[in-house]
Amino acid sequence: MSELLPDGALLAVDLGTVRTGVAACDPQRILAYPVGVIPSGEPLEDHLNRLVAEHGAVAVVVGYPLALDGRPGIAADKVRAEAARLAGRIQVPVWLADERLSTAAAYARLRETGRTTRRARGLVDAQAAVGILESVLDASRRSLAIATRVEMEEMDE
Repeated sequence: MSELLPDGALLAVDLGTVRTGVAACDPQRILAYPVGVIPSGEPLEDHLNRLVAEHGAVAVVVGYPLALDGRPGIAADKVRAEAARLAGRIQVPVWLADERLSTAAAYARLRETGRTTRRARGLVDAQAAVGILESVLDASRRSLAIATRVEMEEMDE
């Protein structure tokens, strides 16, 4: 069930197989901006916990890659599982938000600035996270609930 995110600064992540793009916004949620990328293979939760503290974030929004028809597929299932894992390992709640077309929009934005795809791969991931966060902020301004809180995975004892 969707609900409204808590007030304050947010982080957004665009999970990828090579790297994860990260974006943040100010506590008043006026501006979303790229933070950078986290290479795969590095402990994502350690980076996110550091960024949560650095930006004073009250939640982390993970881009949820639904199919164009709105149904979850294999990629969405993997992201949901990773979000549930993160929910048990970072300091703030984790939310999923629809990210359809965020990467395509990020590529388009970078092309508009004259950057080539090859040189901008890391920027695309961070810009995709910005796109996810901008969608969430826009919905929040209109009091729409477009994100879903993720419950942490059951930890094996």
